Amino acid sequence: MIVISRTVTIPDNELEITAIRAQGAGGQHVNKSSTAIHLRFDIRASGLPESYKEALLAASHHLITSDGVIIIKAQEYRSQDLNREAAVARLVAVIQELTAVQKSRRATRPTRASKERRLSSKAQKSTVKSLRGKVRRPQE
Repeated sequence: MIVISRTVTIPDNELEITAIRAQGAGGQHVNKSSTAIHLRFDIRASGLPESYKEALLAASHHLITSDGVIIIKAQEYRSQDLNREAAVARLVAVIQELTAVQKSRRATRPTRASKERRLSSKAQKSTVKSLRGKVRRPQE
């Protein structure tokens, strides 16, 4: 059982975890052992609450396919168990990130001091720019 929040969990049978061979350099060990993990999680077929499903399916994320499947490949470690834990941790992180409720912004007004700072800096920049002009000699 994977815990997403206090009220939301994912049963282990909803995850499709496959061991595959890792890519890249690694010597003789990498060619004969399947240490990388390929995790697939179908959002539509899962037992997540509807609000979570809608948020995940509406999100534009590189790990979510157009069919609504989250695909994660973990191959950072040389151990299959550590890669499995890393893949599950990334799945939890993606779900938490995409379903987090954004705090609504309250409209505020600028303070008097911030207005004065802005106006004084504008006046200072104006003075500097006016001094950049051509230097003229006084006419005799």
